[in-house]
Amino acid sequence: MNIYKQIFKQIKKYDTIVIARHIGADPDALGSQFALKNIILELFPDKKVYTVGNPASRFKFFGSQDKIDNLNTSKAMCIVLDTPDIKRIDGANINNFEYVIKIDHHPIIDKYANIEVIDDNACSTCQLILEFAFANKINLSKSIGEKLYLGIVGDTDRFLHDYTSPKTFKLVSKLLEQTNIDFTGLYGYLYQRPLNEVRFEGYIYQNLTLTDNGVAYIKITDKLMKEYGVDSAAAGNMINDLKFVNEITVWIFLSEDIKSNLIRANIRSVGPYVNDTAAKYGGGGHKYASGAKLKDWETADKLINELDNLTKKYKQND
Repeated sequence: MNIYKQIFKQIKKYDTIVIARHIGADPDALGSQFALKNIILELFPDKKVYTVGNPASRFKFFGSQDKIDNLNTSKAMCIVLDTPDIKRIDGANINNFEYVIKIDHHPIIDKYANIEVIDDNACSTCQLILEFAFANKINLSKSIGEKLYLGIVGDTDRFLHDYTSPKTFKLVSKLLEQTNIDFTGLYGYLYQRPLNEVRFEGYIYQNLTLTDNGVAYIKITDKLMKEYGVDSAAAGNMINDLKFVNEITVWIFLSEDIKSNLIRANIRSVGPYVNDTAAKYGGGGHKYASGAKLKDWETADKLINELDNLTKKYKQND
């Protein structure tokens, strides 16, 4: 049986379903989460379906998260999306569920589910939800189509990344034909921003440090973010804009998170793979787009040096 049909069979079986995703939710995590919830409820209105995880205020248009503190999950199913490792699951303890399904497009880190769909050639988890829907001949509503499209756009940065494939375009084409969404009008949900963020982006460009090996980085302190009225999420959302700068091969945004007492590292590359280096620092991700949480600025400097050496070796062997 096709694995997507197996998943659909399990969805039919369970009356209570919790849909989780990773901490620090992005458009792909949220788009897949809320789209799948709506798919299930439109097909099975009597089921209890919950989306869990800390709210992402920047992307509140996707929907509101549910509270399941008092929910008995011993006979329930949990579907975890866009999350390769157990420690990054937000809002659900998978050990408390009778059955667990994982759908993800990251390289494998942990195997933790009864059914696992892992395809790191897919551009996004939203692409995998599209595959699930079409494999089961599910007609998608306009609302679901909007969420999936935004998730794909977010993770591909408007179809610019290397893992955007012909398959991606075929699926998106079918999505647009079926749902007739105003796809150009949706971009504002992801890219509309206030003037203070634009000015902050200007500061970043003016103050980047660039090594001789083509590694660019900036340290963004809590004080600096308060000065511009932005948060670490806003800083992270700007990182893809450096992809087409001639002199930059690898770039790192390091944002101080006082509340969590850590430094958030966002790493991008157009040269060497960076996910293995991120994993050494407790993070991970894709070959060219990864992240990590660092304990202090000293650790951040070590990460910068390691990525600089990695880039140097890459250029020597190129």
